[in-house]
Order: sequence, then C-alpha cells, then structure tokens
Amino acid sequence: MTAHLTGTREDWLKARLDLLAAEKALTRQSDAVARQRQALPWVKVDKAYRFVTEAGPAKLEDLFAGRSQLLVYHFMFGADFSAGCPSCSLIADGFNGIHVHLANHDVALTAVSLAPLDKLVAFKRRMGWSFPWASSATSSFNFDFNTSFTEEQERQGAIDYNFRREPQMDWSGNGFVAGLAAQSGTDPAGYMRERPGMSAFVMEGGAVYHTYSSYGRGVDAIWSVYPWLDRAPKGRNESEGIWWRHRDAYEAPPAIMPSSCCC
Repeated sequence: MTAHLTGTREDWLKARLDLLAAEKALTRQSDAVARQRQALPWVKVDKAYRFVTEAGPAKLEDLFAGRSQLLVYHFMFGADFSAGCPSCSLIADGFNGIHVHLANHDVALTAVSLAPLDKLVAFKRRMGWSFPWASSATSSFNFDFNTSFTEEQERQGAIDYNFRREPQMDWSGNGFVAGLAAQSGTDPAGYMRERPGMSAFVMEGGAVYHTYSSYGRGVDAIWSVYPWLDRAPKGRNESEGIWWRHRDAYEAPPAIMPSSCCC
C-alpha cells in the first residue's frame, strides 16, 4: 500500500486543474523575468581575452563563430583536475544537439574552462561531445567572471560568487563536495576553487558587450535532467545527496526481462 495520497480519476482531474492554473501563472512569471533579463544594461568588454581552442588561439570575438550572440558555460575543470566536474558534465551532456540549433539561430554556444586544452580535448573525446570547448588558461577570463578563484582568495575568505561574498569555508568535511571532487580527480578545496555558471555576450558595431551571468541555482534551468525529474512522481529525490556520475561511470542497468506468461 502506498503512503502517498490516492484518489479517483475525478479527484486527480480537479487537483490537476488547480495545478494547471499554478503552472500557467509560473509560465507568465517566467516570461516576465526573461524580459527583465533581456533589459539589463550591456557592459562593453574592453579586456583582450585570449583562449586556446582546437582551431588554435582565439580572442573572445572569435568564439562568436560569425554569430552576433554568444553563450558561455563556465565548466568546472581546473588545471589540476583529471576529469571534468560530474555536475557540469551532466549539464554538458545536453549541449551536443542544441548547440547546432542555436548556431542556426544566431547564437554560438561554447564551454570555457581553466584547464589546458589537451585535458579538455581528451575528456571531450571520452564523453563523445562535439560542442566547442575553449581553454582560458592563457587569460584572466574565468577569474574576471567569478568562476575561478586563487588559493590566496580561498585562504583570505575573499571569494565573491553569485554576486555576494561567501563566508570562509572548510570544505574538507563536506561529503557532498568530497564526492564530486573525487570524481574530478582533485581535493575538495581545489574543487571549490572552480565554480559553475553561464555568461551571455553580444557583438554589435564591432564591440563585444557582456549582457548576463548566472551562477549556482541560477543555472538550474540548463540542467536538462531537472525539468524531467521535476515531473517524475518522486521529483528530484536527492535526500541522500549526489546520485549522478559521469555517464560512462554508471553500472549497467539490469536487463529487462519479459514477463512470464501462462497462456
């Protein structure tokens, strides 16, 4: 017997119509927030950032690949990591198909990480990804956009992330962080010197402008798995902490056996 509320089809339909009203209100609010996001003032990017890509050295303008808009996913992959962050990897698993569609709608999508290009290329090959991925190891890009931090900042409690100063933290006893760090091949402190986020840029009149950045729970919407889990009967079901892995690190699921039939 389930402990969850049960009812008749009529009970379900009445509750579903109540939920539909709430969902429609949320959709309208989401549309309003999107308009507010797009109305933010643009800030001209004056620094000459340099990147290393599979096509060679590149400037920020080159990452637009001929489009007028650029979306950057700040992928957690530090210089000392042996693998990409598993959370960022779960997000990036959804990039392969959409980056082609975005490119045909005047929007370039690329990941950017602090690790050297050879590590990114090797991990990209392991994951079977095709989207662009640039190394920012030769510039201050990650630091300027508050997704990479130095050991000194960590020691001094001078990390500004998600638009606020973080309290100084000792991550060594945090099992959630330790598990993600272990999957990335680094220690908890090193892992937390990298952070996830996304930034948006536009090119107009020969100039590049920064238009938007989001961090932490602000990138929930681009976790392609979460909209599905939010509609599953048990929701995100994360009471026991992290459940995800690099997608090639899961145990094989049990084989589906045909049901027995007595006819």
